[in-house]
Amino acid sequence: MTKPQKISDQDGFFWKTKTLEEMSAAEWESLCDGCARCCLEKLEDEDTGRIYFTHVGCRLLDGQSCGCRDYANRSDRVPDCVRLSPENVRTLSWLPPSCGYRLVAEGRDLYWWHPLISGDPNTVHDAGVSVRGRVEASESEIPVEDLEDHIVSWPALLPRRAKLKKRPA
Repeated sequence: MTKPQKISDQDGFFWKTKTLEEMSAAEWESLCDGCARCCLEKLEDEDTGRIYFTHVGCRLLDGQSCGCRDYANRSDRVPDCVRLSPENVRTLSWLPPSCGYRLVAEGRDLYWWHPLISGDPNTVHDAGVSVRGRVEASESEIPVEDLEDHIVSWPALLPRRAKLKKRPA
């Protein structure tokens, strides 16, 4: 009898055993790695559909903690804030490639720096994945017509140390 081939080091973890729809609210929320890249203003090329990230944050984004200043009321205070759901994470083209929701929706493993793997919410910052120290302005400070002047490439990329298979020593 042959031993079944192991697909992932994360077999048995809830994000590998449950569908997105089967997750509890707490499990769903824990998929967020706390990077806040999704809280950056983005522009979409209407002709190509290509997404361009900026270093301009949502007016509720705390660029140091990488958290929302009013998470419970974010949709009321920022009408265009998109609440992630099992239905929409599979179709949102602007989710960063490192996003825990996106990775799980695609059947991929979480990175070593994800708090569910590391057990430490600071590893997302240690790995250089979060927006900490990189948000140059708030959307309330930059007119929409000037956002093109604030396009940056780093939110769509993964830092080298974040790509490692395990936490560097």
